[in-house]
Amino acid sequence: MYKFFIKRPIVAMVISIITVIVGLVTLSACPSLSFPKSSAEIFIQANYVGADAQTIEQSVATPIEQQMSGVDNMNYMYSLNANNA
Repeated sequence: MYKFFIKRPIVAMVISIITVIVGLVTLSACPSLSFPKSSAEIFIQANYVGADAQTIEQSVATPIEQQMSGVDNMNYMYSLNANNA
C-alpha cells in the first residue's frame, strides 16, 4: 500500500489537503457555546497539628491570602480555618 503513495506523491498531498480542509470545516462548525467556561481554581490544604483555628488563620491563611491578592483576574477568594482535625 505504501508503494502506491511513494510512486504517486500528488495523491498523498491531495489526501492530506482534503483531510486538513475537512478538519477546519468541522472545527468551524462546532458550536463553542456548548462548551463550559473554564475558570482557574486553586485549592490549598494545610494541616497544623495542635493549633486552633485562630492560630492557623494568623500563621498560615493570612500570609497565603496576602500573597494571592495580587493575582490578575481573580474574582474572589475565601478561606476556611477549623480545629476539627
